[in-house]
Amino acid sequence: MSEKTLFFELFQPFAQYRNPFTFYYAQTYPLPPKSTIIGMLQNAVGDWYGNNRGIEKWWNLNISIHGGFESVFWNYQRLIKGEIELKRVNEKPVLFNQKLPLYGGGLTSERSPTNQQELFNGHLYLFIKGEEGFIEEIKSSIETPKKVLSLGRSEDVIFIKNVELIGLTKRKIAEKNLWLTYPTYIKSKTKLNGEEKRFPIKNMKYPVFSIPVKVLFENNGTPIKTKGELTKKTERKPEFETVIYTGNDYVVYLQDKSEIETEIYCIGDGEKQKIFKIPKEYGWL
Repeated sequence: MSEKTLFFELFQPFAQYRNPFTFYYAQTYPLPPKSTIIGMLQNAVGDWYGNNRGIEKWWNLNISIHGGFESVFWNYQRLIKGEIELKRVNEKPVLFNQKLPLYGGGLTSERSPTNQQELFNGHLYLFIKGEEGFIEEIKSSIETPKKVLSLGRSEDVIFIKNVELIGLTKRKIAEKNLWLTYPTYIKSKTKLNGEEKRFPIKNMKYPVFSIPVKVLFENNGTPIKTKGELTKKTERKPEFETVIYTGNDYVVYLQDKSEIETEIYCIGDGEKQKIFKIPKEYGWL
């Protein structure tokens, strides 16, 4: 079965990709994690929980994430956490306590002031690799979306600037260093020929994040199909990957005698051409 690669460029005015490992303040990841991007694609296609096309089909997509934001700022918020439940009425999920007072009898809620880290003016470049027919379906849904698309929170809307199917320009072996055009995520380790290999980075000064690459919602071990199946007992099961965030220092030095096969993609022509380098075994999530 043949594969295709979809490239799309987007602009995002504001974003907050919540790092669940921060507690006293809400830190954001510098770039969206794979699970966040898959959620956005599922929303665009209209297959939110992935059951129509097959859950594993979604999570088997390979994604490479590049770009960044112009600035980071802190937003002091008072978040309200209330108890909201769904009930089925005539086979439809209904918020049964939607019109009740937030502090009504039997309900618990709290207002929690917290500092939330947010990103401003983002320019992101995403590569999605997968089965040909599936990639073409995703492309069509992104080009003509049926709803406003967001990445992260529902209020963090995105504006698609370019969508196209692309081919690999060339491959190159990086020996001493890897020059990158934009910040990106690189897996800290991967499996090659059944053996675990660490990315042979020499200048170990980059921040490392544990990002979600897969998230399932299950009731008694069975993935849910609609939001109406969400209950207090629904389990959220995330899987994490440790990645190196290269930031704005674009030269990644490699350990002595190390070689990395790199895929090079050239987007556009002339002065506006953008060049992206993706380590074949480490740059795809």
